[in-house]
Amino acid sequence: MVTALAAGRARSDIDVLSRAGLPLPEFMAESASALLAVVPYIAGCFSSTDPATSMIASTLKLGDLDGKNFADVAWARIEYGGQPDPTRYDAIASAGQVAVGIHEATDGQVERLERMADLVLPRFGYVDEARVVFADRAGVWGSLSVLRGSDDAVFTAQELAFLVSVAPALTRGIRTGLLTQLAHRPAVPASGPAVIIIDASDRVVQSSPGAQERLAQLAVPGADPLTYIQALVSGARRFAAGDLPRMPRIRTRTADGVWLVLHAAPLGGLGDRAGDVVVTIEEARPQEVIDIVAAAFALTLREREVVGAVLRGADTKEIAASMHVSPYTVQDHLKSIFEKASVTSRRELVARVYFDQYLPRAGSDLGADGWFAGV
Repeated sequence: MVTALAAGRARSDIDVLSRAGLPLPEFMAESASALLAVVPYIAGCFSSTDPATSMIASTLKLGDLDGKNFADVAWARIEYGGQPDPTRYDAIASAGQVAVGIHEATDGQVERLERMADLVLPRFGYVDEARVVFADRAGVWGSLSVLRGSDDAVFTAQELAFLVSVAPALTRGIRTGLLTQLAHRPAVPASGPAVIIIDASDRVVQSSPGAQERLAQLAVPGADPLTYIQALVSGARRFAAGDLPRMPRIRTRTADGVWLVLHAAPLGGLGDRAGDVVVTIEEARPQEVIDIVAAAFALTLREREVVGAVLRGADTKEIAASMHVSPYTVQDHLKSIFEKASVTSRRELVARVYFDQYLPRAGSDLGADGWFAGV
């Protein structure tokens, strides 16, 4: 039973955490603890996603799942390429929902879902799951799954309503957490794109030099980096079948502070090579970083245009002329941008956008375009 006092305290705690500028893993862990006091669970998984594609970009395991990764790839295969399921995260978001209880959604017949029948029930014994998506106008920034066993009550409508009520704060915390993640270890030297080829049986059959180093960059305790590869492969197959509108793609921030972009494409082939998918991992280009930073700041389209012009070194008059607006309008946009980005000047804005990406590579030579030489 959720008491008003406990719910209010947890809601307040999560709101404070979402505004504290915590790095993403720390924000997820602290928020999960606050949720536990109101919505008890025995296991769970907190994830961030690329808002442009809603694909998983990082994970934090909770409770009994902490440190366990033996089912991660199987989960990704089902979540991104399995049978149609109204409780998949993309389906929840597409339906305009925020939180769903699996027991409630299936009238207690949870085994009807592929995820529950083939993975959750036989491997873990969890009988109910509450799923939450964290989204705003820019897209889906993350998701949460919490699970209960056979000895626990199912998730109630009151608990699901509480999860809906804290979703905006959790969305905000995930967005800002992506931008405050700092470097903890030296970055992997730039070596060009890493390529991995997966066959029709989801086996790694070829990889380029540097692929293992990139996968190591993606690894965190208790999470299998091949989860991201399987998610992309399953998405690529759905794209080839016409079930997805665009190629699957993930921008993610590694523990060493570098933004990577992962993308997949189905390959044409005959015989044993039919169904192969190529996955590429490389450092994100400047515009890709700028796009996700602008989305995390919740900038409008016009504000993004202004930021782009500022990063190119344009002054107020030049920006006004290119946008066909008055200099006063540009100043209004800048004032709003500074407030959203928590800066007070153009110089601080430029540093805020680039600093986190440049910091791990401090000392590297820059090319004529302002990006790292050799990348």
